[in-house]
Amino acid sequence: MLTDWEYALRDWHTYVDAAWLTLRLSLEAFALACALGMLGAAARRSRHLVLRAPAAVYVEVIRNTPVLLQMFVAYFALPSAGLRLSPVQAGVLALGLNVGAYLTEIFRAGIQAVPGGQREAARVLALGQSRTFVHVVLPQALRNVYPAVVNQLVQIILGSSLLSAISVPELTGTAMVINSRTLLTVQVFGIAAVCYLIMTNLVVFVAGLVGRVAFKPPLRPAAVRPKPLDAVRRLLPVLPRRKEA
Repeated sequence: MLTDWEYALRDWHTYVDAAWLTLRLSLEAFALACALGMLGAAARRSRHLVLRAPAAVYVEVIRNTPVLLQMFVAYFALPSAGLRLSPVQAGVLALGLNVGAYLTEIFRAGIQAVPGGQREAARVLALGQSRTFVHVVLPQALRNVYPAVVNQLVQIILGSSLLSAISVPELTGTAMVINSRTLLTVQVFGIAAVCYLIMTNLVVFVAGLVGRVAFKPPLRPAAVRPKPLDAVRRLLPVLPRRKEA
């Protein structure tokens, strides 16, 4: 049994290359998803139906169709329309479009969670709409949705395993090739699982460090709960004193 693990680990450099490709295309797809999410959230909150309707259709179509089907469309159907993409490009596009729809709703919810009084205060200070959004609304919205956004990045890394269906040599696809050659199913996919665990936990750890540096403490301090005896002490001067005998 130990010999099988040693034999499977001979291809460790292949696993490392595949894991690096997985992480790289996941980050590229995440950057595309963040851009689409911000644009989609702004469009969903627009007063103009011309912007709201396409954004709503995009969110509903993407969120209600399988991501694997979207990958097939990007890789097999787009060439018939004259747009030829490599497997990696098609995978990044499909993952970015898919997660961008979810980030659209996440960003929209984060923006709506910012109290309206913040915008009114910005108007009192004579800030324009663009400066109000960039300096007042956006920092608070990003702080509100940061954990959900990091979770979507983890989902992209895990969802990239579906790219093996369009012959992308990412971690799962590489593990399938090695397994077909060695027939060490438990060992090969066990190593791949450990690689995924390392990548996702590393991403979460780095994201936690970035969150501590990028975001300041909440602007609104938490309400201080009064102690049970505080109300009694405030009433003491009002209470009649007992007459001494």
